[in-house]
Amino acid sequence: MPNYTLKIRRYDPESDDPPYWQRYDLELAPERSVLDAIVKLKEEVDGTIGFRHSCRGAICGSCGVKINGKPCLACNNQVGDCADDSGEITVEPQGNMPVIKDLIVDMDSVHWKKMKRVTPWLLPEGDPPEREYIVPIESMLDITQTVACIQCGSCVSDCLAMEVDPEFIGPAALAKAYRFVGDPRDAAHRERLQDLADDPHGIFDCTHCFMCVDACPKDVAPMDQIMRLRRKAIKEFDITDPNHGRSHEEAFVEVIEKKGTLDESKIMQDSFAPGIKEKLNPKNILPLIRTLPTMFRGIKSGKMRSLPKLIPGVHHKLEDQQAIKRIYKHAEAHGEELNLYIVGEGNEGTEDEGTSAESAEEPEVVKSK
Repeated sequence: MPNYTLKIRRYDPESDDPPYWQRYDLELAPERSVLDAIVKLKEEVDGTIGFRHSCRGAICGSCGVKINGKPCLACNNQVGDCADDSGEITVEPQGNMPVIKDLIVDMDSVHWKKMKRVTPWLLPEGDPPEREYIVPIESMLDITQTVACIQCGSCVSDCLAMEVDPEFIGPAALAKAYRFVGDPRDAAHRERLQDLADDPHGIFDCTHCFMCVDACPKDVAPMDQIMRLRRKAIKEFDITDPNHGRSHEEAFVEVIEKKGTLDESKIMQDSFAPGIKEKLNPKNILPLIRTLPTMFRGIKSGKMRSLPKLIPGVHHKLEDQQAIKRIYKHAEAHGEELNLYIVGEGNEGTEDEGTSAESAEEPEVVKSK
């Protein structure tokens, strides 16, 4: 059998030693999982290694760790696929959560605390029925993706917004929030959305980094659920937040539509005071002044050193701006999104099976708003 080296991040809170790396050599078949390798080490080599595991079937979420720097499930990754050319595999605890011991993180203080923040249970209206609530199957398809979450914490581990703002509610909890906002049995959709919009660490604190989408082993795509929360808040309930999240989003969309490129100084101004009238409003002067440190950081980093980037509205337009407008027009005409978690990304019929791409029957489309 092949030889592998597991490089494990160790930490013992009962000692005064800082975290350190420890290497273990072992023989294991390449198709065995990284979790199998850790269990083998604990049982045969070093019984002090601390880690969590349960089902070994990628459904309980207990064995979430970082393998070679990426959050994933230890039971769902084979050693042969994870090892580098020298046979080494790096295993460390998940990020954005305090480490209790070795590969065990404190999910209670971060993950589950934030989960409780979004009221993760139904708030139906009126007296409960004698038996269960009956709803059409079609109305529940939109939340199927969020229901697939196994609470492994991988998305929390890789969330860049949480690294900058530890108070951010986070991708896992906000994805769970959509599970109830999208549920027709729940009667508190507006209240939930208003609460998450008003919170400065809520739905508008997400930075669109896509890290949670890549990290999720169950394709829940937490960032997509956060964007759905935003769309429902703005389009269906016309919610305006005190944190200028909605105005920032609208300013961004307007600038790209008009110029096709990012006019950051104008976006910054319009986020706090959209339109000339609002800029002249005394109540918006102080928020605009507070954006100056952000502008200075942009100048210092080189992001806004040129004159067109410093003066709002002067930034150049793309040459073929009509192409951008066509994209916007097409998007507006197709406002309903497809739940690709349900329908897939394309037809499965092939010409070899006697069906051409033109004549292939289209799959049933499940739409969500």
